[in-house]
Parts: sequence; structure tokens; C-alpha cells
Amino acid sequence: MTIGEADVHRRRFLTASAYSMAATVLPLGYVKEMAERTAAARGGAVIGAAEVTAVRDMVGLFAEMDERLGGRHGRAAFVQYLITDITPLCQARFHNDDLRCQMLPLASSAAHLAGWKAYDSGEQGLAQRYYLQSFALAVESGEPGQDGFVMRTMSQQGMKLHRPEHCLDLAASGLARANGQVPAHAQALFHITHAHALAKTGQRRQAVAEIEAARAALDTGRGDQVPFWALAWGPPEATVVSRTAKVLEDLGDHRRASQYYAHAAASRPSGTYARIVALDLVAAAESQLNQGSVEEACTTWSRAMDRMDGVASARTRKAVRNIRRNLAPYRSRGLRCAADLDERATSFLTRV
Repeated sequence: MTIGEADVHRRRFLTASAYSMAATVLPLGYVKEMAERTAAARGGAVIGAAEVTAVRDMVGLFAEMDERLGGRHGRAAFVQYLITDITPLCQARFHNDDLRCQMLPLASSAAHLAGWKAYDSGEQGLAQRYYLQSFALAVESGEPGQDGFVMRTMSQQGMKLHRPEHCLDLAASGLARANGQVPAHAQALFHITHAHALAKTGQRRQAVAEIEAARAALDTGRGDQVPFWALAWGPPEATVVSRTAKVLEDLGDHRRASQYYAHAAASRPSGTYARIVALDLVAAAESQLNQGSVEEACTTWSRAMDRMDGVASARTRKAVRNIRRNLAPYRSRGLRCAADLDERATSFLTRV
């Protein structure tokens, strides 16, 4: 993959990899061009089920490591795996069409994970380019709903970067592509991202309706087998709860937002998803602080930092810097919990 190669040798590439809202329009001409290049390059070895299974296992392993150890951990190794293993497999001949139909969605998930790792390392333009490649592969594969899932991710990236220009269109288009094509449990993920985009654009009533649609989809889909690509951030229930908290926060309901963030953190199995649990707890603490509960916020921030040990992530570092900034007024007033937590945060930033 050309982007993967540029990531490995990325110094010059990154200077030209700024995040672009224009790119979020998802030029389908780019998708067609990439599909044609892949088809033209296909040849060489004949690929069977064992190779496809190996890729599925490796992508799953790197995804699990990513959430537990952070996006920077193993990033170079994973990008190298994209270049040396996954790309040749996408260009190979398969024993049958079914195996090829299994391989392309895996390649799309791999590009999506590479984008997520770039995102977690603070390289937003590079992340966006990986997402575009993931989208192209998902379209070529024909896997129902996966292309919409990538659009959903790109919508979330734009919202996180406070660039809402096309986020609502991306979220709505992603939902439309998934509607009726994926199990209800997976569809809940699309509804809640659409809710978030609606909240960001001030459409309160519609946002609340989409929260309810996400909940209803979770209830309807109990026991569903969720597609592997929809498990990028773990079980859909926890993801929906976490993003519901973000919607409530944007709607100004800090009390309920803090409750949902805490619920999301508690709903993940112990010892898993350390980064996302830590960030949910940080967000819960910020909501508690917005309600004037400084000591409660300090306790929650401390729990968040417990989860950050060993996590290599630009986002956790940013979260800790924000903790220090939020604590500054209270530290200057001599509040003991603020001073103790600030000392811990300073130590964290020094050693990580």
C-alpha cells in the first residue's frame, strides 16, 4: 500500500498530510481508480483459506494490542505488515471468489486500524488518508455496511477536530448505507454517531430521537453476531453508551453525561480497552468539574490515570495536560487533592 510505505518513511510525507475537510466528501473516482489498480496488479501466487485466516488473526491481535497499549505501540510493525503481507495478498489470485470477498474486508479493516493508530498518534492528515483507503477497499469488497462504518469514523474524526462542515452528511450517509444491511446491534453504532453529528449542528430534538433509535437497535439486536469490522472499539453496547455521553455533553446535560461516561468505563471487562476506559473516565471527571464537584472530579481523574500506565497514546498525554490545566485554579487555592493529582500528572508527562 503506497500510504503504508509513506508511513514507514514518513518524515517528508507528513509535511504534506494535513487534515482536509474537502477530502471527507469521499471522491468515488478515487475509489474506482484504486479498484482498477488492484485488479490490474492481481496475479502471482494462488491464495487459500489459511492465508485469509492468518490475516484475520493478525489484524485482531494488533487491534487488541492497540486498545490495551495505545496506538503508538507496535505501529511500525503493523504498517510493515500491511506492506509486506496484506498488500500482496490483495493483489494475488484466490482459489475462489468467496475467499477474495473475505480478504478485501479484512484489508479494509487493516487500513482502518492503521488510520486509527495514526489518529491516536496525533497525525490527523495521515489518519484521514488511511480511512480513505479503507473506504475504497470496503466499497470494492461489497461487504454490507463496512463502507458506511468508515464514513462513520471519518465523521467522528471531523467532530473531534471541531471541523463539522461535512460531519453530518458523512454520519447520515454512513447510516443510510448500513440501514437494513447490518445486524441491529451494529446499526446502533451508526445511529449514535448520527445523533452526535446532529447535536454538534444544534439539532437537539433530532439528536435525542437518534439516541433512542440506538437504544432500540441494541434491544432488538440482543444476541446478534456483530461483523468483525464493527468491533473496532469493542462491544457495541459500551461504544453506544460512551458516545451517548458525548451527545449529552454537547447538549449541555453534564450531569447525565458524567453518569454515562462512568457507565461506559465500568461496562468493559477488567483489563481490556485501557485507553478508551481512561479517556471515558477523563471525560466523566470533566463533566463532574462542570457541575462544581472538584473533589469528585479529582477522584475520577486519578482512576483514569491508573488505566494509563503503559499506554502509548498522544490522546492520553493530551488528556493529562488538560487535567493539569483544569486543576490550575484549584491548585493555586491550596486544594490538596488538586495539588496531589497535579504532581502525579506532572510525573506522568515526564516519564511517558
